[in-house]
Amino acid sequence: MTDMLHDLRALVRGRVLLPGDDGFDEAGQPWNRAVEQLVPAVVEAADAADVAAVIRFARARGLAVAAQPNGHGATTGLDGAVLLRTRRLDSVEIDPAARRARVGAGVASGVLQAAAAAHGLTGLPGSSPVVSVAGVALGGGLSWFGRRHGWVADSVTAFDIVDAAGERRRVTGDTDPGLFWALRGGGGSFAIVTALELTLHPAPHLYGGRMTWPAGHALDVMDAYRRITATAPDDLTLWLDLLHFPGSDPLVAVDATYLGPDDAARDLLAPLERLPRPLADSRRAMTVAELGAITAEPTEPSAGSSRAELLTELDDAVAKTLLAEPIAPLMNVQLRHLGGAFARPSDSPHGPLTEPYALYLFGVPADPATAAAIAARQRALAGALPVSGRKPFTFLGPGETPADAFAPAALQRLRDLERRHNPNGTFRANFPVAG
Repeated sequence: MTDMLHDLRALVRGRVLLPGDDGFDEAGQPWNRAVEQLVPAVVEAADAADVAAVIRFARARGLAVAAQPNGHGATTGLDGAVLLRTRRLDSVEIDPAARRARVGAGVASGVLQAAAAAHGLTGLPGSSPVVSVAGVALGGGLSWFGRRHGWVADSVTAFDIVDAAGERRRVTGDTDPGLFWALRGGGGSFAIVTALELTLHPAPHLYGGRMTWPAGHALDVMDAYRRITATAPDDLTLWLDLLHFPGSDPLVAVDATYLGPDDAARDLLAPLERLPRPLADSRRAMTVAELGAITAEPTEPSAGSSRAELLTELDDAVAKTLLAEPIAPLMNVQLRHLGGAFARPSDSPHGPLTEPYALYLFGVPADPATAAAIAARQRALAGALPVSGRKPFTFLGPGETPADAFAPAALQRLRDLERRHNPNGTFRANFPVAG
């Protein structure tokens, strides 16, 4: 196969790396270093024309192609596929009058936020500024501002794609409603996205930050969190974190964003103000370009093992279960308040999120024994809590499939669309809807 893949170098402007080339091993690694990708070639596309050339080459030779800007959602399911890196598709265009952005497939969330902030606008960013906007949208996307504006995918108005024939096309709800629906949260089984257009939202004021206490205050913090989220307006988002970093004492934190002025935010967060003095409090007026500082997630690749669930309630019994014992070997147990626009109708594969909270369980698998212990702790917690049995597609982990995210009717529609748009299996997604 290596001899055949040498021919790619004559077809693209970008870099083609094959086994034995300097930099090949590093180029083929995903963001999550706990996942090993065994790929025969890495193509770093210079532009959309390169993407089209790669697809035509692969189709003619019966090869599969997997697109990744960085590989945050990588799985071992990409083994044997040509890895297409889209990081160099990094153009950003902002139309402030129309409140619209056009971004390349390699554009990171933080880059879009910086461009939008200059005009008092915002996209729908999540906790990390380094994930790609396109990757998040293809997975549906949970944002800080989703309670106000819904799924990230709900704000997408058009996709530029390369289809299975290697043709470049623009897809909207008018030009191809089925494919447009599938791309707004159904993953990468249908086309390679080279750019997308999305609606931006007004953000003249933003207040946000993190308050942190010793874990001994976790019950009081949880009670305050439950009181605030029970009546929170859609502009207010709160996440609660149980944290235990190696070599440090366990902590409890509340992360908050509010699309409004400081004084209104502080009134809404008053139950937190009445708690014991926190160890740290980073809350302040900020721009939407600074959101990544709230949780301070790593901006360099690292290993991680995660599991997500959707909780149907957060009553006394659930709170007691979550706080019953230390979270170790997990590093983070996070509760995200949903509701608001998340629970309203959405013309996307996942549809509305009617569960009020998302639970995210994360650990660092430093060695096989730790990895097994993390997985066991994740299973035990999920099994002891009132989970709905489905989870956001964007949070799927190893061993899970789209059947864990989508309702049967939506999954069947996605499978029908994949057969139509990816008949030869040219596109290889992290979580293919075909199962």
